[in-house]
Amino acid sequence: MIGSAVPRVASARNPLAPMSYYTYNVLLIMLGEFEYLVLTISARLGDEAYGAAIRRDLEQATGHRCSLGALYTTLDRLESKGLISTVMGNPTPARGGRAKRMVPVTAEGVRGATAFYNAILQASRGVSWEARIATAP
Repeated sequence: MIGSAVPRVASARNPLAPMSYYTYNVLLIMLGEFEYLVLTISARLGDEAYGAAIRRDLEQATGHRCSLGALYTTLDRLESKGLISTVMGNPTPARGGRAKRMVPVTAEGVRGATAFYNAILQASRGVSWEARIATAP
């Protein structure tokens, strides 16, 4: 985060008020790289976005294994940020009668992923990682 954010905490008058942040001339990127990858893969999968499919595509894209715990913790965090919503699909015989946890991306999720992507593009202008790999010690 660039600059400062001032948290607004619950008051005696409203002790259950949700925490929010007021930002002043601040670029606030609220996604981590793993969150961005999960959000992007969920968007690409569309109506087929659920835990196992997201995990499969994530492992294929990164070349690294992804634990179900890490994935579902991230899905919970993205949902608490309002970037995805989760709904239980219909039970299927192929899953032993268990339902899939479907993961549609919200409009806020689209805005957040777009902002993250644009920030990465902006920060990467003029950098050639291929050239740096070739000349790295």
